[in-house]
Amino acid sequence: MKIALAQLNYHIGNFEFNTAQMIRAIEQARTEGADLVVFAELSVCGYPPRDLLEMDNFIEQCEVAAQQIAKACTDIACIIGLPTRNPEIKGKDLFNSAYFIEDGLVKAQVNKALLPNYDVFDEYRYFEPSLSSSCIDFKGFKIALTICEDLWNVNDNPLYVSEPMEQLSKEQPDLMINIAASPFAYNHDEERLQVLGDNCRKYRLPLFYVNQVGAHTEIIFDGGSLVFDEKGDVLDEMPYFSESIRYYEFEGKAVKGLAPKSELRQTDIEQIHHALILGIRDYFQKSGFSKAILGLSGGIDSAVVCALAAEALGPENVMAVLMPSEYSTDHSIKDAMDLVNNLDCKHELIPIKAAAKTFDEMLKPVFKDLPFNIAEENIQSRSRAIVVMALSNKFGYILLNTSNKSECAVGYGTLYGDMAGAISVLGDVYKTQVFQLARYINRDREIIPVNSIVKPPSAELRPGQKDTDSLPEYEILDRILFHYIEEKKGPEAIIALGFEPALVRKIIKMVNLAEFKRYQTPPILRISPKAFGMGRRMPIVGKY
Repeated sequence: MKIALAQLNYHIGNFEFNTAQMIRAIEQARTEGADLVVFAELSVCGYPPRDLLEMDNFIEQCEVAAQQIAKACTDIACIIGLPTRNPEIKGKDLFNSAYFIEDGLVKAQVNKALLPNYDVFDEYRYFEPSLSSSCIDFKGFKIALTICEDLWNVNDNPLYVSEPMEQLSKEQPDLMINIAASPFAYNHDEERLQVLGDNCRKYRLPLFYVNQVGAHTEIIFDGGSLVFDEKGDVLDEMPYFSESIRYYEFEGKAVKGLAPKSELRQTDIEQIHHALILGIRDYFQKSGFSKAILGLSGGIDSAVVCALAAEALGPENVMAVLMPSEYSTDHSIKDAMDLVNNLDCKHELIPIKAAAKTFDEMLKPVFKDLPFNIAEENIQSRSRAIVVMALSNKFGYILLNTSNKSECAVGYGTLYGDMAGAISVLGDVYKTQVFQLARYINRDREIIPVNSIVKPPSAELRPGQKDTDSLPEYEILDRILFHYIEEKKGPEAIIALGFEPALVRKIIKMVNLAEFKRYQTPPILRISPKAFGMGRRMPIVGKY
């Protein structure tokens, strides 16, 4: 039996696009002599469809698309993913399903049993879990078909009380196939290899695993589909962050012609870089946009975002706006211009000194003789937001937010100012990682000026301002934030790691108090195991 794994980039709710590319893949696989083509979880509609699943018409279109795919599936079989209706009155109205299609007909339906309901996942909101599983007979083989999370209950602290493969293994299958929508995080590839390999070792079966690739607003899928032997050794690993179709000969209980191999793993920063490029590109393409705008300060955050956008969209589609104030230094303007010249992107120089002064004069009767403080600082930031949004409205640019995760965590940013934007590129990237990203971007030549990397970070909203006037050094801040956000440690546990108690409590208080700001930020491209946004739900008015 020749199996094709189709690792494709789907578009949520775009049935015409998804169906067409799946049919093309089937036709290509047929010409290559494949017997079976395997697509990803919810491939028909895209993942995650969220509350679109509550619309009857959406579910009807899924079934119509599935039947179109079935008509194209003659002389070959395929496995597709889609939501289907639950015929029982009791329970949720839908299943997260896989269709096994052969000779133009749906020959079998497998429903997902383990429904993740943590972090970015919310499947139990929509789907009923399956209580039974059966193998699929095809070409003289018994296939144990599962859907994503159904294979993720093999660790020492299982999240679920059932294990679908336990039931399927009683039918003595010849191989496992798992269709998935497994989101990217920079540490997730190694975890994925371990969990899937553990299933192979436990059931002494080879595994064909297909993931999807592409970004849907915040969530990025990295691909990396896999083939394992019965010992849990990796036989093949498909590309990350790009579409691919590969073919495998399966005979007996083994994949022919492949020996175990170990892929050289990309570093975290390499993975983050590739994920952000994909996230930007898909956000624009799938939304029908082409041109980006951002404020370019000469600092490292906006420089990295500008460089990423130029790579993702082409420098001709990126507008960098330099908006110096009376506190901006000459070297910041030079650093910004050096970057523009290195990238060859578009730019405008629009000073905001006059605008900020006008606001100061307008508010002077109300402010009276109160001293200069954060109010005047934020007026500068909001003046810049007015400028870039005006250009966005006039010329159709989409604003990229340039705030990093460290700033977003502690509220070091201005609502309706530098926190504005349609999509946040670095909102899940700590400041220390931003520096690493900059050096990675400069791996072949200097793109980001060295001075933007080495100079002390500053918002330049008052004379001589430095980030360290308000925050500890980023090396310390980011470690505390990581323990609190990603590892979910409490203050006492973090203090026990050797951090200064007063600083830990101050930082955690800043994180908690800034929750109201994060509720008003743009969607954040998720690259870590715990990103702000849909994967981290905290009360605004809670006290902890």
